[in-house]
Amino acid sequence: MDKSNLNVKGLDVEKLANDAISNGELLKLLINEIQSKNNTVRANAFNALMSLSEDNGELLYPYWDYFHKMLKSSNNYHKYIAVYLLASLTSVDVENRFEKVFDDYYEILEGEKLMTASHVVLNSSRIVSNKPELKSKIIEKLLNTDELHKGKQKELIKAYVIDALEKINLEEEDRERIDNFVKLQLDSSSPKTRYAARSYLDRM
Repeated sequence: MDKSNLNVKGLDVEKLANDAISNGELLKLLINEIQSKNNTVRANAFNALMSLSEDNGELLYPYWDYFHKMLKSSNNYHKYIAVYLLASLTSVDVENRFEKVFDDYYEILEGEKLMTASHVVLNSSRIVSNKPELKSKIIEKLLNTDELHKGKQKELIKAYVIDALEKINLEEEDRERIDNFVKLQLDSSSPKTRYAARSYLDRM
């Protein structure tokens, strides 16, 4: 397969991921093309790598530094891709590399862009599932979104925070703080966040 084959909408990315398991050249092509300027090529490469990361993450783990570099890029599409791949690869992070990039990862939450900050939040429950030892540290970040995020849509981001917190297996000592945080969002200026807060509390 060459780059032109990736420029097909509706491509079977699951098959692409399976083929890459035994095809080193295809894997390298997918790695390279997640930085493509062509939206279709980039999306196909990314979706195939995400599929690969979930069941065969050890094949992508050697590229950790490459993804970390993308995380620090000024290009928000590159950041978005790195946010997802690094979170997924915490499942095979035997060298505790995520701990070393933790600050870089959550620095995105402190930025101005909803597109990337919201996905850092959404991936937090996956990271906690793979690295429960980081639970308290991550919860602290999420609960401090108001103070951390510099963008104009922090109220909307808190809807994603509620969604992420609901997926985390909470300790009793965390429950009261989180419930109080959610209750405060009942008066949020964001309809999506108000709805998320009501739904969360209804399920408690």
